Order: sequence, then structure tokens, then C-alpha cells
Amino acid sequence: MSVSHILQQKGRDVITAKPADTVKQVAEVLGSKRIGAVIISSGNGIIDGIVSERDIVRAIGLHGAAALDKPVATFMTKSVRNCNDDDSETELMALMTQHRIRHLPVVTAGKLSGMISIGDVVKFRIEQIERDAADMKAYISGAV
Repeated sequence: MSVSHILQQKGRDVITAKPADTVKQVAEVLGSKRIGAVIISSGNGIIDGIVSERDIVRAIGLHGAAALDKPVATFMTKSVRNCNDDDSETELMALMTQHRIRHLPVVTAGKLSGMISIGDVVKFRIEQIERDAADMKAYISGAV
């Protein structure tokens, strides 16, 4: 199963924030949208960075409540790992495990085109395993 297949089911909408947005604003977006990370972008589909719940917790741990009023660009991860439509779920799992990340932006022709989370990968992997098991049961039932 490929990234494009997952995005066909899930959709390609991505929540973004601007580098000048405050940590508090981004935390509010994470909470209201019930998501774990936001892409930071100045616009035009270009990824400037990514901020996760973990980044916000680290910022507050280092700077206390004052971190909430600072620009999110101060705490974002600037070197963002990404994937493309042709990557397989196996490649995604390996990349996420190796780099200990839970969110991968999808980039098509140099522009942001979607977001895959570890939850998306697990969900689609479980569905695939269940389909395979059902196919195997049907095959065995038909062969007897």
C-alpha cells in the first residue's frame, strides 16, 4: 500500500501555521483540531518546519510559560523528513521508526500535498491484515 492510497482514503488536507504565530496559537490549533503536529509554512506549499506536541512541551520545559508568547519558528524542527506519493507503508514505518517521528509531510513536485501520521499507517496496515485474513479464509473455505 502506498502513500497515495492512504491519502485517497484520508484526504490531503493539511493544517499549517505561520512562523510568526505564537506557540500558544499553535497549541490551540493542535487542541481544537485534535492533531499532534502542524506544518509551519510561509506559504506556497513550502515547508519551513514542523511543530509537534512534543516540541511545545520541550519549549515550556525550557522557558516556562513565557514560551507560549514566542514565535513558533523559535521551536520548530527545521529539518523536516518527508515522503512522497509512491512510498510504501513499509518505507513509512521504517522512516518513522528510525528517526523516532510520528508525522511525515507528503511532498509532490516540491510542494506540501498531504500529511501521514503513524496512526494513519497503523490503521491502514490493520485494515490490510484483516482483508488478507478474510481472503485466506474465503480461499480455504472454497478449497475444501
